[in-house]
Amino acid sequence: MGRQDLAFKNNITLLLSLLFISFHQCCSSTTDTITVNEILKDGDLLISNANSYALGFFTPGKSTGKRYVGIWYRKIPQRLVVWVANRNSPVNGKSGALFIDGSGNLVIQDTKTNISVWNTSLSFPATTAPSSRVHSARIQETGNLVLSRVDQTAAWQSFDYPTNTILAHMRLGLVNRRGFNLSITSWKSADDPAVGDFTVSVQNKGKPQAFLFKDSTPVWRLGPWNGIRWSGVPEMTPNITPYIFTENDDQVTEEYSIKDPDMYTIVMLNESGTLNKIIWKGENGDGNKKWVGNWYYPNDDCDGYGHCGAFGICSPYNQVSGFECRCVLGFEPKMAAEWIRRDGRHGCQRSDVGDVLCHHGEGFFKLENVKIPDTEMALLDKSIGLEECEDLCLKNCSCSGYARANISDGGMGCITWYGELIDMREFPKGGQDMYIRVSSSHLAQYGKKDKGHHRKWVIIIVVVPLIGAFILALLWVRMKKTKANKPLNSESIRSYEEGSAMGKLRDQAGQPPSDVLIFDLNTIQTATNTFAAENKIGEGGFGSVYKGTLKNGELIAVKRLTKTSSQGIEEFRNEVILIARLQHRNLVRLLGYCLQQGEKMLVYEYLPHKGLDGFIFGDRHYIHLDWGMRFKIISGVAQGLLYLHHDSRLRIIHRDLKASNVLLDASMHPKISDFGMARIFEEEQVEANTNRVVGTYGYMSPEYAMVGQFSIKSDVFSFGVLLLEIVSGKKNKYKFKDDSVNLIGDVWDFWNEDRALDIVDPQLNRLFDGREVLRCIHVGLLCVQPYPDDRPNMSDVVFMLSNETKLPPPNRPGFDLNTNQNFDLCSSTMSGGNQSIGSVSITAIQGR
Repeated sequence: MGRQDLAFKNNITLLLSLLFISFHQCCSSTTDTITVNEILKDGDLLISNANSYALGFFTPGKSTGKRYVGIWYRKIPQRLVVWVANRNSPVNGKSGALFIDGSGNLVIQDTKTNISVWNTSLSFPATTAPSSRVHSARIQETGNLVLSRVDQTAAWQSFDYPTNTILAHMRLGLVNRRGFNLSITSWKSADDPAVGDFTVSVQNKGKPQAFLFKDSTPVWRLGPWNGIRWSGVPEMTPNITPYIFTENDDQVTEEYSIKDPDMYTIVMLNESGTLNKIIWKGENGDGNKKWVGNWYYPNDDCDGYGHCGAFGICSPYNQVSGFECRCVLGFEPKMAAEWIRRDGRHGCQRSDVGDVLCHHGEGFFKLENVKIPDTEMALLDKSIGLEECEDLCLKNCSCSGYARANISDGGMGCITWYGELIDMREFPKGGQDMYIRVSSSHLAQYGKKDKGHHRKWVIIIVVVPLIGAFILALLWVRMKKTKANKPLNSESIRSYEEGSAMGKLRDQAGQPPSDVLIFDLNTIQTATNTFAAENKIGEGGFGSVYKGTLKNGELIAVKRLTKTSSQGIEEFRNEVILIARLQHRNLVRLLGYCLQQGEKMLVYEYLPHKGLDGFIFGDRHYIHLDWGMRFKIISGVAQGLLYLHHDSRLRIIHRDLKASNVLLDASMHPKISDFGMARIFEEEQVEANTNRVVGTYGYMSPEYAMVGQFSIKSDVFSFGVLLLEIVSGKKNKYKFKDDSVNLIGDVWDFWNEDRALDIVDPQLNRLFDGREVLRCIHVGLLCVQPYPDDRPNMSDVVFMLSNETKLPPPNRPGFDLNTNQNFDLCSSTMSGGNQSIGSVSITAIQGR
């Protein structure tokens, strides 16, 4: 029989099936089953026995006309789809039908075209016994759609084909007997459930471990199973959802159960590559329930796979240097210049290549509370304990380290690593111990048997930089005093060697900033295609920003100042000198500069997602900013400001913090940019005055805009405005009510009416932790109080955002122009009337 004849026969069989079952439509609104004689049309539902889940046709998000068969929660008012059948093949219009065809397959067909868009792809031999033939499809109370035989055994089930969500009792992992890789894959977008860029799956190389991939590139490693949880997810605790891990010749899988059947719990991979565990529960005892976040990953730089390279360990809690990467004991950065630039990807190498590590008195250094390294090249022995594990590693000169395989009570097992140790990070709690092979010389220095040797190491890496920073600060203050009266000219801030592609920019004291390169004009012109219009990615008050590609393939962002720009040589020097000396994960990284042929250009790291404003105000919706991402951005900006105000060796006032000056890297981590208007404060200086008020309307504090007085509290005000914009998705000039003036005035009114959550961005679809959002709004209102002394410091802000401490009540915000106010900057008192700003010259205010 030819292919055309076979296709014709199949189409006739399918058409006859439809003609037959069209007389037996599934018409009950309460059934959970369809049989071979029934059809589920668009508009009909299958509903599980206890009304927990529904199956039917739906249209996702803002999509129009495209219909999919999915499963969602029945009892939750807002539809949350947890499984999609035809995710890559929608039905156009409401002509879809779901039924069991003559071959025993579950099929979705467009009845207008008689084209099957999806089926279960089962094959049954012609000799199949009657009891083994498919009889029905049923949506179970677990959310599992099961295609059953006459004898009630399962022929197919949706739990074996997850989409982007893991439900209770659904497995993640490998089932060798059936050749299944049970993984989840993100939607393409919030409006399109097609297969997206991100996948979470289990890899069975070395000791099995789970990964988050973007396409085929590892983005985040959940780690191996350690008897309690995935090693890289310390929040996985069995108190709410007990976990079951199965590892044998047939399968390597993980699943969870729930203690309270009314507390729906899911793990969902969203379209931006964030894995979220959320729980539907009530928190206030009033019977009202909502989705509450339990954990989400990745949530900081240290979650990025191999962020600090081989033998590097990542600690996001390192507040001393501001750089999260460090080398383990006995190692040093492989590329020191890159570490200075806060790039630890190249990792570490042994600090003394002459160290003898083979039966020469070597031993092991203990790392505590860490995610253990990638286990792809590791070996597993399930039968031995920790002491035997140490002996095993010590006997093999190629063994780099070891750890317990099972950290549960009474757990056995040993993991040994050979070669490089990659992707380690620290946790505040919930990590496990890792033992690194070190030379006898390091053991002699720190002591193998000394239980406090790890603490000594921490004290050393903390105290030494503090002492160094204190000495540098004293030298800087002294240098500042000696040069205070020197005139400023172009030669005093730069040194350029003609014909050289690299050099150093020097400050007034002749000291170059660390590792800032000078770029030749021809190099930048080549990288940007002579500042081609298609490479232009931004424009500000001082010029334009261009994307460029260096010869080595590195992407850069070039800030080209216009020759008529109001940013003169002083602002240019400010930005280069300041950023070169500042190193923090939440500050943009300066690569170099160019001063040639009248051009003034700054070269930065390229951040692909550009400014935050495009996501919360603009049309950059290819990544949905869920609440977890927004809170991460708020916290990151707060950490960056804290570093500028208190933790860096210079005390910096930014003076132009706003949404467009917060850039987002590939992992959506925020980085504060644009330091052209920043000012350095002396050690004991509290505030300063200026006759040239610069900044952006809507973000400037009252005391700065009115009388030119600025301090760290001016930045706090700007942060408060930015925080409220991130929560609401609206610019400060937006008005919720006709009789209001701006966003912060509206927030104040809603706050006092106990309706603060009404200002939350509707794009979030109410999928957020209400208490966390209210805390953010509360902190935002504290930051925008009219009087500087009433506003918190950034250290207080960071603490309030991360702790459940009781917060003071906020005062009415500054620039809430529903009332006219006079501000006495020395007290928290107001009087009516108009405030004159006298001779203050507002020369660089950018409109929103």
